[in-house]
Amino acid sequence: MWVRTKRHGAALVCAAVALAAPLVAVGGGTAQAASCNLTTGPYQRQVEQFLGRPVDGRQSAADCSAVRSFQAAHGITPTAGYAGPLTWQTMSTMLAQRAAGSTPNRDGSCPVNLGRIACVDLTRQLSWVQDGAALRYGPVPVRTGKDGTETRTGLKKIYYRSIDHWSTLYDVAMPYAQFFDGGIAFHSTTKSMWNPPGSGGCVNMRAADAKAYWNLLGNGDDVYVYGRKPGT
Repeated sequence: MWVRTKRHGAALVCAAVALAAPLVAVGGGTAQAASCNLTTGPYQRQVEQFLGRPVDGRQSAADCSAVRSFQAAHGITPTAGYAGPLTWQTMSTMLAQRAAGSTPNRDGSCPVNLGRIACVDLTRQLSWVQDGAALRYGPVPVRTGKDGTETRTGLKKIYYRSIDHWSTLYDVAMPYAQFFDGGIAFHSTTKSMWNPPGSGGCVNMRAADAKAYWNLLGNGDDVYVYGRKPGT
């Protein structure tokens, strides 16, 4: 989609509607403060273990407070302290990211015969830059497209870069934008990388990671996207 930017005239913009729209709760409606839910959730034990709480499988006021703090930090709604599917899905993704360690491509899913390449694993919501089999940066958590606006898979190339990109369509900043597939780009965001449901298709990154990618990559560099984001 072509729109005008404040600094660059006609330029590409990611369809990251989620960056401009209010946070939407599962089931509809905007996020609102919620009272503490003292009901034991279906993932109570797993959530307790993740948070370092006593693992007894029963919701307590202290459990609820800890879960609410986690939910609030990552924009999970309703922020009620209930150990439900979305909260556990988010934690599971974090665990998978931790397990990747410093060898995110140990299974060889991202090509090692193309030189410098940015890899995006949708399943683990991870990205990294490698030269052949040598890791150059990462892995780092990313926030990719939500259900209905998934980040498309396949081998791509960076073809347009805009360091201070601005979408006048959605009135949102997209710093360090590097476009590699239509309106889909790497760019930084202030949202948590684990904020559901996801972006409008772009690969959202923390500011420091997006800046590092900007310095490591350039037009013509390869990007390989694979896997499937949880919940899509």
